[in-house]
Amino acid sequence: MLMTEKIRLLLIDDHSLFRESLGRLLNSEEDLELIGNCSAIDEAFAVLEQQKIDLILLDFDLGDQHGITFLEQLKKRGHESRVLMVTAGMNDADKLRALEYGVSGIFLKHSPPAELLEAIHKVVEGEPSLDASTVQLLIKTATAPERKGPETPNLTKREKEVLKGVFEGLTNKEIAAQLNISEGYVKAVLQQLFDKTGVRSRSQLVRIALEKYAEYGLDLAQ
Repeated sequence: MLMTEKIRLLLIDDHSLFRESLGRLLNSEEDLELIGNCSAIDEAFAVLEQQKIDLILLDFDLGDQHGITFLEQLKKRGHESRVLMVTAGMNDADKLRALEYGVSGIFLKHSPPAELLEAIHKVVEGEPSLDASTVQLLIKTATAPERKGPETPNLTKREKEVLKGVFEGLTNKEIAAQLNISEGYVKAVLQQLFDKTGVRSRSQLVRIALEKYAEYGLDLAQ
C-alpha cells in the first residue's frame, strides 16, 4: 500500500453510540477513512459489494446476529478484506472459530484507543494482532492432548525459519533482515507455508506454529 493511500475501513457494530464514537476517532486519523458504518450483516455486505475495503472492524455480538455468521458468509462470498474483531468479549470456542475463519486479530473494547489504532495498522500490514488471553488460549490448545488429524507437512529449513519469525511476531522486512534474504523471498516462502498448512492468514500460521512446534523444530522457550 502506498503511503499516500488511506486505509479504507468498514465498521460493523450494533451499538450506535459506540459506532459514532469510534467513527469520530477513526476519521480523525489522517491515514484512515471510514467507508461504512453498519449495524447489521446485510448492510455490511451492501457496502462490500460497492466499495473496496482494506479492513473490517467486526463486533462479535450483533444483537440477534453473531460475528461468526458474518465470517461464514464472507468466506462463502470470496471477499478478501482482512478482519479485526473488536469485541467486549468472546468465549474460547468462538475465538478459535473466528481464527479458523481467518480473522487477523481480536481486540477488546476496554483497551485504550491508541492500542486499537496500533492494531489496525499492524493487521493492515499483514501481522496478527491478538490480545494476551487469546495467545494463552492458543498455547493451551497447542499443549492439550493431540487429537488425530492430518499428517504434519514436511517443511524445508527455510520454511521453518520463516515460520519461527512469524510466530515471534516479526514483519516480513524484519524476517528478511534476520535471515539475510529479500523481502520478496520471504513472501514467497510464506505462500508456500500457506499452501502446505492449508491456512489463509498469519494468525492461523501462529496457531500452526504453536500446535506443531516440536515437529517444526521451533523453540517456544526462546
